[in-house]
Amino acid sequence: MEFRHLGRSGLMVSEISYGNWITHGSQVEEDAAKECVKAALDEGITTFDTADVYAGTRAEEVLGRALKGVRRESLEIFTKVYWPTGSGPNDRGLSRKHITESINGSLRRLQTDYVDLYQAHRFDVETPLEETLKTFDDLVRQGKVLYVGVSEWNAEQIAAALKIADEMGFDRLVSNQPQYSMLWRVIESEIVPLCEKEGLSQIVWSPIAQGVLTGKYLPGQPPPAGSRATDPTGGNFISRMLTDEVLTRVQELKPIAADLGLTMAQLAVAWVLQNPNVASAIVGATRPEQVRDNVRAAGVKLDAEVLKKIDAVLDPIVERDPARTVSPAKRP
Repeated sequence: MEFRHLGRSGLMVSEISYGNWITHGSQVEEDAAKECVKAALDEGITTFDTADVYAGTRAEEVLGRALKGVRRESLEIFTKVYWPTGSGPNDRGLSRKHITESINGSLRRLQTDYVDLYQAHRFDVETPLEETLKTFDDLVRQGKVLYVGVSEWNAEQIAAALKIADEMGFDRLVSNQPQYSMLWRVIESEIVPLCEKEGLSQIVWSPIAQGVLTGKYLPGQPPPAGSRATDPTGGNFISRMLTDEVLTRVQELKPIAADLGLTMAQLAVAWVLQNPNVASAIVGATRPEQVRDNVRAAGVKLDAEVLKKIDAVLDPIVERDPARTVSPAKRP
């Protein structure tokens, strides 16, 4: 495993992070989830990403139990706040009330005194940005949170947060967690240049495009049983990529991966790590062997010729529009 700084901070994170969206508490049983976490630890992963909303808060509970007994100082535990965790009007968003209650719930479920990174899971249009950032800053001063970041914010929103933090003396954002893969490159034109300038890193989710870039989904054929495409939650995210045009072009990546001695998944994860603004790529798993396979992408260097070949295959189907980074127009 190799490690990178998170933004301009002194915090080091593993190039491959383990994430439990969809899997823990929902798609796989707890014993299997624990085996995946054990495999991650065995392979040198130290960074674990979750969120209060995953599996209706159960994902944090499963991760907390899976990491119990592991030396806390050897881990970087990340979680998030924004999406509903209850039925009340204040059980969502980025208000002082919800953030304060959410972090306390997350710490209890994760069985830890602090999280290394606390992330605003979307931008909250109904809460003043100053309120959110002041609350985050308070949590840092209380020692419940070491660093703060955001997820799926656009460049304008990130810039506004940085301006307020600088003016008010609040703790600055160190990271953004966007979707990023060979097929989804919407952060490249605006977000990455801003973050490079301002000292934020990307912690990217879905580097394998929900499994599409493994090549297991074939054009003209139904998704394999038990795959992400058949999951009620994950299927919503993956359906737009399951077109014959996309799947046919993805199959054309197989010889490129084979020439490099990589699996398709390893090629996909290695590709996002070629971007110097990416600190870590989040991978999920339903089986330990998936973790072990993905970790082999750490430290892989793809030369310019390989990157050109990938672009030549995928360019017509790549999504690049920065406007695709969107938070809800009102609280969910």
